[in-house]
Amino acid sequence: MEFIGFLVVLLATAGTIFFASKKIRTKYPPVFRKIPAIGKLRRAIGLSVEDGTRMHVSLGSASLTDPANASAFVGLTSLHRLGQLSSTSDQPPVCSSGNGGLTLLSKEVLKAASVETNTRELYDPDHGQLTGITPFSYAIGAMDVLREPGVSANILIGNFGTEAGFLSTTSEANTDFTLAASDSITAQSIFLATTRDVLIGEELFAIPAYLAYNPIHLASLRVEDILRWLVGIALIAGAILKLLGII
Repeated sequence: MEFIGFLVVLLATAGTIFFASKKIRTKYPPVFRKIPAIGKLRRAIGLSVEDGTRMHVSLGSASLTDPANASAFVGLTSLHRLGQLSSTSDQPPVCSSGNGGLTLLSKEVLKAASVETNTRELYDPDHGQLTGITPFSYAIGAMDVLREPGVSANILIGNFGTEAGFLSTTSEANTDFTLAASDSITAQSIFLATTRDVLIGEELFAIPAYLAYNPIHLASLRVEDILRWLVGIALIAGAILKLLGII
């Protein structure tokens, strides 16, 4: 089993490098299905720039050493892209989290975006906020950011628990747009009941690619689709072989 896992990682890495090459991207451009929620996110970014408002990204409270932190890293990548796309506005995005490590990373991401877009004068370390060190204290603190009049859209991306209900309901009541995504089944069920635009399952990890972040993200999504097809074919083939008594 360890060998199979290593082989999958090796193939995924090789596939990502292959599809990220300029020659392949030019000759065979990626084509992805439409995800309405991400389409609305792109529209919300444009509207926030036009209105002079800002966007808020909330990353949850997973630890950097926790396997559940993958979704928070997607949130950080999305935050970086939001900083780039909103660089023409004088209101850069803000970020809240419930973990000190994530807070430090969010500050660095916002700083890097300001350097890349030549908007250093707009960078403020306080735009990356630690709103609480426990799930519910984090949620209560983040709710204050959600209610700020200058925030027009909230993106909830990360590992959440039952505190997700406080965040999603507050966001829906106070802002024009809310995008919610989590790798937690508990949070997904809460978001589905309280939020209009929700990403389910692996759709969370497609956000950077759909925001046209860089070729690596586009390539990784293509590899993910290929692996999904291979797993599906293997399951169907296994079921058929089982029915025929071959295995």
